[in-house]
Amino acid sequence: MTKPKVLISDALSPAAVQIFKDRGVDVDFQPALGKDKDKLAEIIGNYDGLAIRSATKATAKILANAKNLKVIGRAGIGVDNVEIPAATARGIIVMNTPFGNSITTAEHAITLMLALAREIPQADASTQAGKWEKNRFMGVEITGKTLGVIGCGNIGAIVADRALGLKMKVIAFDPFLSPERAKDIGVEKVELDDLLKRADFITLHTPLTDKTRNILDATAINKTKKGVRIINCARGGLVDETALRAALDSGHVAGAAFDVFVEEPAKANVLFGHPNVICTPHLGASTSEAQENVALQVAEQMSDYLLTGAISNAINFPSITAEEAPKLKPFIELAEKLGSFAGQLTESNIAKVQITYEGAVAEMKVKALTAAALSGLLRPMLGDVNVVSAPVVAKERGMVVDEVLRAAESDYESVITVTVTTENMERSVSGTVYADGAPRLVNIKGIRVDAEFGKSMIYITNEDKPGFIGQFASLLGDAKVNIATFHLGRNQQGGDAIALVEVDGPVPAEILAKVAKLPHVKQAKALTF
Repeated sequence: MTKPKVLISDALSPAAVQIFKDRGVDVDFQPALGKDKDKLAEIIGNYDGLAIRSATKATAKILANAKNLKVIGRAGIGVDNVEIPAATARGIIVMNTPFGNSITTAEHAITLMLALAREIPQADASTQAGKWEKNRFMGVEITGKTLGVIGCGNIGAIVADRALGLKMKVIAFDPFLSPERAKDIGVEKVELDDLLKRADFITLHTPLTDKTRNILDATAINKTKKGVRIINCARGGLVDETALRAALDSGHVAGAAFDVFVEEPAKANVLFGHPNVICTPHLGASTSEAQENVALQVAEQMSDYLLTGAISNAINFPSITAEEAPKLKPFIELAEKLGSFAGQLTESNIAKVQITYEGAVAEMKVKALTAAALSGLLRPMLGDVNVVSAPVVAKERGMVVDEVLRAAESDYESVITVTVTTENMERSVSGTVYADGAPRLVNIKGIRVDAEFGKSMIYITNEDKPGFIGQFASLLGDAKVNIATFHLGRNQQGGDAIALVEVDGPVPAEILAKVAKLPHVKQAKALTF
């Protein structure tokens, strides 16, 4: 059997190179090659795997020559230097190492919190300037203080653990954190408003998504306890920087420590220059241990895939055989979009997800389909979730995931139903794949529909009363929002009804708010697929 060959085109540690060799993989270590696009394109066709950091750009042009390439491994989290659609189209698995930086980032957040509490950078600058301003720098203890953690996934849980060791009380806001998981890690699960009112320190550890962007805006900051201190080592854009500066100037916020900014590199920023602000240049992952960890992890993952077919932390979708691909791929798309539909409508903690496979689809690889459904479900809130990591993320948050397989009981050859149970409600959405390969919605909350997934859609629940369609259409027409398709359904005359409307382009928030205020409308949401 011919050994698989891996090209390392960026600087990776000798220990990572040795892992490939020890596992029986041939390695070509050319750490400067990533900067030479032409040379890389010339030789890439000779390799089964490509291991990179950030210098190598795996573009569609380069990948067009990668006739033998099976996997790209990125030592780190970000994969913006890889053209994912081009890799997926060629059947190339793209992996990253999302957990290699967790401890390092968590430690940086704790370090900034301590520095903020005792004004360490300011005191250092003053002392080294020859001053002895002992009475100027009056800090606060962290013992007994309340730390509010926004986003209690992998990194947030590590921060919570370290804070508990420092004798702090830890409260956490995370819609995907189950009460059981919260108890296990020793934190109190709370709603965001409660966290804002109670926390002495707030640290953010959530991805940047449409739901989390400016999660700490002016309104939220005004709800915080006077004298709160805010730490962000997660993503720029989670905090409204201008609103935070105003709160710092007024004294409502006592201090802030930021490692990430809306615009990076941050050559200028509204927070810069404030005496109660500490800033670092995105150092969350900048330790020798973290850099070594991600290198070793990517070597292990790539070796596993090339030698056994096992996949870890894939960005695109799991490997499937050439025979299975044409049949399975449209159902993977359907499952992911059904999950996304449910995820975009779910605001509270998800306790359970049941995915029912009915008919011919029950004979397929339902684990891959379940992973796709979970990735669609979790992505609206968590952002960086893929079909491989989604089941792990769901398990970490204590979500119960059930798969039900049964013979066809409907008019369709195959049906997938995603049922989400939260603390407050249960919602089901079903779909199928037509002969043309297009996924379709066929049932929402027990109401029959027949609708394709559009890029931008408006979902409305309302009472079945005359006049709604005219008022709704007029409202969109007046706002110059063009309707592409319009799908209606109801459970009975005068009962519960739904409308699923595809529109040309994103729906302005002010228009959606007007839709929600129409007579007999119960809910109006903008959805994107």
